[in-house]
Amino acid sequence: MATGRREPRPGHRQRLGKAGEDRAAAWYRQAGYELLARNWRCPEGELDLVLRTPGTVVFCEVKTRSSTRFGLPAEAVTPTKQRRLRVLAACFLRDHPQRGATPRFDVASVIGDDVEVLEGAF
Repeated sequence: MATGRREPRPGHRQRLGKAGEDRAAAWYRQAGYELLARNWRCPEGELDLVLRTPGTVVFCEVKTRSSTRFGLPAEAVTPTKQRRLRVLAACFLRDHPQRGATPRFDVASVIGDDVEVLEGAF
């Protein structure tokens, strides 16, 4: 029975997510940040983007949507996700010490070509 809902094409989410990460990484590059890691993985999970600017190491969670039908992308970064990102950041810093750098957690919301970065989101 047809529900009127269109099923996403295989790989559509992955392509959408990669495009969003590309746009967010470009935003940071234009702002003068150095990209330290992209899609960094450990047993606890994955960090989308890890960047550095003098005195700060940034852990950026990128959320990409094709529309706001289900809310703004940044709204998907729940307190549970925030706790997980903090654990992942600690793992990254354990493996890649960033002497003298203060950690910061950003969320990049990407809708189409629009990128909005919430610096110090949590």
